[in-house]
Amino acid sequence: QLFHLRRKRAHKGSENVKQKRAKAGRSGVRRAGGSPRKKRHVEAVTLFEVITMGRSAMQVVIDDWIEAYVRDRDSSLLDLISFFIQCSGCKGVVTAEMCQSKEDRDVMSKMVEEMDEVAGLQYKKFLAFPWILTVTWPMDTDSVEYPLIQSGPYGRWFHSEFCDFVSVLVAQCQHSVIFDSYLMNTLISLLTELSNSYIRAFRHTCSLAAVKLLSSLVGVALSLSVSIENSQKLCEVQKSKTMRQRSTLQLERIQKTITEEKRAEIESMMDIVFKGVFLKRYRDVLPEIRSICMEELGLWMKRYSSAFLNDSYLKYMGWMMHDKIPDVRLKCVLGLQGLYGDPLLLPKMDLFTSRFKDRMISMTLDKDNEVAVQTMKLLVLISRTSDDVLSPEDYKQLLQFVYSSQRPLAATAGELLYSRLLNTVAPASDTQDEMNEEEAHKQQTFIKLKALLQFYQESELHKHVVYLVDSLWDCGGALLKDWPTLTSVLLQDPSSQSLTQAEQAVLVEVLVASVRQASEGPALAGRSGAKKVMSAREKKILVDDSAKLTEHLLTVLPKLLTKVFISHIRVHVCIPAFQSVLELHSDPAVLEAAARTYLSLCGEETAGCSTARAARDSLVQRWVDHLTALLGDSLKVRGTVSMSVYISGNEVCAHSILPVMYIYWLYVYFSSSFVSCHDLSGWNLFTLLSPLLSVESSKGGALPEVLSEVLQCLCYSMLWSLNTSSETLTSREKAVSQRLQLRLFCERGHSCLSHSDHDVRQQAFLGICDVLTAHSYQLHVWDPTSFGPLLYTPSPKLQRALLNFVCVHIFVGPDCDSQCSGETSGKGTELEDLHKRRNLLAAYCKLIVHGVLEMSMAAEVFMYYRKYYNDFGDIIKETMYRTRQTDKIESARTLVLCLQQLFVRLKREQESGGRAHPGVQTFTSIKELARRFALTFGDPFKFRECVVMIHRNSIEFVFQEFSQTPDTPTPPYLSYLTILSEFSSKLLKPDKKTVLSYLQKHTAEHIINLREECWQPLIYYRASLLAVAEGEDAVSYVSSDRKPHMPNRSPFSKQKLEGTKPNKKVKHKMCMFSLSQSTSCIVCNFFWGHFRK
Repeated sequence: QLFHLRRKRAHKGSENVKQKRAKAGRSGVRRAGGSPRKKRHVEAVTLFEVITMGRSAMQVVIDDWIEAYVRDRDSSLLDLISFFIQCSGCKGVVTAEMCQSKEDRDVMSKMVEEMDEVAGLQYKKFLAFPWILTVTWPMDTDSVEYPLIQSGPYGRWFHSEFCDFVSVLVAQCQHSVIFDSYLMNTLISLLTELSNSYIRAFRHTCSLAAVKLLSSLVGVALSLSVSIENSQKLCEVQKSKTMRQRSTLQLERIQKTITEEKRAEIESMMDIVFKGVFLKRYRDVLPEIRSICMEELGLWMKRYSSAFLNDSYLKYMGWMMHDKIPDVRLKCVLGLQGLYGDPLLLPKMDLFTSRFKDRMISMTLDKDNEVAVQTMKLLVLISRTSDDVLSPEDYKQLLQFVYSSQRPLAATAGELLYSRLLNTVAPASDTQDEMNEEEAHKQQTFIKLKALLQFYQESELHKHVVYLVDSLWDCGGALLKDWPTLTSVLLQDPSSQSLTQAEQAVLVEVLVASVRQASEGPALAGRSGAKKVMSAREKKILVDDSAKLTEHLLTVLPKLLTKVFISHIRVHVCIPAFQSVLELHSDPAVLEAAARTYLSLCGEETAGCSTARAARDSLVQRWVDHLTALLGDSLKVRGTVSMSVYISGNEVCAHSILPVMYIYWLYVYFSSSFVSCHDLSGWNLFTLLSPLLSVESSKGGALPEVLSEVLQCLCYSMLWSLNTSSETLTSREKAVSQRLQLRLFCERGHSCLSHSDHDVRQQAFLGICDVLTAHSYQLHVWDPTSFGPLLYTPSPKLQRALLNFVCVHIFVGPDCDSQCSGETSGKGTELEDLHKRRNLLAAYCKLIVHGVLEMSMAAEVFMYYRKYYNDFGDIIKETMYRTRQTDKIESARTLVLCLQQLFVRLKREQESGGRAHPGVQTFTSIKELARRFALTFGDPFKFRECVVMIHRNSIEFVFQEFSQTPDTPTPPYLSYLTILSEFSSKLLKPDKKTVLSYLQKHTAEHIINLREECWQPLIYYRASLLAVAEGEDAVSYVSSDRKPHMPNRSPFSKQKLEGTKPNKKVKHKMCMFSLSQSTSCIVCNFFWGHFRK
């Protein structure tokens, strides 16, 4: 009874913690070192309140507690027990009764956790020998969170102070009561029992306390080991003395201090905590507990390696590197860094390294960036301490991370590259002694540059010098900032040049990248993770480097330009050579290279651009004249025609006969190559080439190869026309003419969508999408006060054809497209085909995003989001995001339309009983698609209207035009409510009530028997609207049998269970929704029986 009253008083005191906390925080430390009167004031506070006072006050109060424990250990231990209960967030009452034996079966049968729903109380009874403790607290508690998981600074502060309390408690007791076989036994028993509780607050708090207790015991064991070692040294010193100098009393006193009993007792305590807490909690369902266990395990192995650093403990670290939570994996990697960083511990890590090396290497690809970075740092540490652990294949894989898009990971990989390949010393030579210091430095730098260039050239998959330089900037800045050596290598005499042409080109890129990095900083496009704000020191380094490189390049840059770049005088010599090459060669690669070359030479900033433009215009005019004449002749002669040239390989020879369509292809390909880079509107290629699209090849029209190039050429021509509208559209007649060309291109392209050739269909689809997107963009940016493009809307027939093309030719499996089944052989061809299909889908999605097509037409695309997530998930998700920015309500309505169309197709197939159609998805797939759609609504306040609209629209879809009859007691689409329930978690509480009222409005007219199986979807959906408790979904709400043992549920929840207040509303809820376990099985059978497909 005395203990019970003490706990009640402690409970009353804990209710005023908030008022005392501020006062204690201001004056706690001052009290600890003040007068006896103030010390007495500190003694008056509870152990829970002392956490607010700082470490010095904590030591004073714990010393006072130890004195009280010596006088009355039972009462003081109950104070300590109450402390851990309060730290778990429980403001209940603790009662105790004595226990005579741990082995009493009747006693062990009383260890329960249960709820009293009538009284509104929860009980936990457990054994903390020699007591049986009972904790009682109200179910309707004021706070959902316990101190350790509270957000903000308070939660972090409490975590730190709580850990300090445990360490200070052990440190202050280590020379006295810790070895009395009573305090630690009771404390370990308490923490072990509470850490095994299903209640999250008890389990989390006491697991943290237990592992911190073990860490503190490790410190005690270390101090005992040091004391024993020092005593042994003193004993040896005494024994080494002569008989006259030796003190027998002092030797006996020293020998008495050399005892292993205390250290063995401490190690026994550590073993009990490890087996009772760690082995059960390192796989806990709560990731925070797993992280705590792994973090402390690494600390134990590093600090007390003689006991913990062996394969029996290291295996847990290796296993948990496979944990699904990034923070747990991170704690494992950080713990291993501490172990591999100590050379004395490396011999004990050999077996672990050989067993888990592959896992560590694979973790560099971790989806969490911090885990990947720390793993790379761990491997860098391993490579420095052990040369033979990582194989050349391992290094080849790891060094490729210098091209990573994450700068921290790339910089760490750069450190590995620099230490492995670049930080080498040149071999000694006979002439090295004769070199001065500057020449020796240049030779060292040249060797490093040679190794760097060789590494870059061997990296066949990556051609990003800028990324490579950025990765090496932090560790190899001295090499990359050695601009005098870099430029001197480039300015070497060709006769003495030791670098190849390819290496010189790469070295120029390295020089340019290093200059940019030194002058602008590490911010690179496409690489994230860099510091956005530079410190004052970094800014000073940037200014100094800019000054140095400017001073050097002012004198060297003219020499580099003279050697490397071509002067404008040579342009006049190069152009005739280009023209002669084009007259002799017609290979596509040559034509594309020529188009790009003329594009570079015709730039405004290029010297001799006027000469290059004149030569280009002359060349284009000559080719257009030949093509015009050829098209005129082809109207008279179909099939073959006498020509003055023929093509053999790449050479043009005279006096032969060739098919006219091959000549078409040559000239059209030339036009397509040049019009992609140059504006050829002056030659009116659209009018010249568009007639080729009007006749099928079977009727004497163009071949598929020609049609594909014609479509591409006309597409580029239309894009140039739209892009230069501000200069060319000077009257309404020209604007009307442009719209007629646009309509003609879309009509001809529409006819090509049904062409027999796959490439022609794809090119027609891409051309139509690109032109319509460019036209829409010009309409948005055009000044309405001047002449501009006129509005053109694609016909409904064309819109349906585009949508049908997407469904038939894009969303297909590897063997679904009969047209491509013979072509897609091999992995490389499959990847190329996937890349083409991604481009096609992106082109179609642009039409929806830019408003060319109605947003509802995206429903057919969205329905493949889950099925083709790996191939097209990023494109579809970005389309959702863009359409939501345009009109979030209409975008949400499109998602609803998508789900409804899928559901209707499924119902029709089930009713028809025919063979499964590949375009029909199963009920489970539709439900999973709805779940993924719901996840895209992040902020419930931002998308509040959207989610409510989804529920209202879906309820109307289920109950629209439904008339209840004996033959049709339920709506035909009632099971759609199960899919709709996936969006219930995104509703705010007021909106849940609104939607529930709207649902009751539609169901009020019908007779509903909730015990019948056919109404189970309605029960499921209503339960999802009523399931407002944290972490409780609709399934758990429907199938719950209201047992108190629910490990995934917090005991300090704010929820009130039905039955606490027996009013009419609660009775109604219980009647409607408190289903038995058998009824919940009916729900599961309903889902999986009727929709097993």
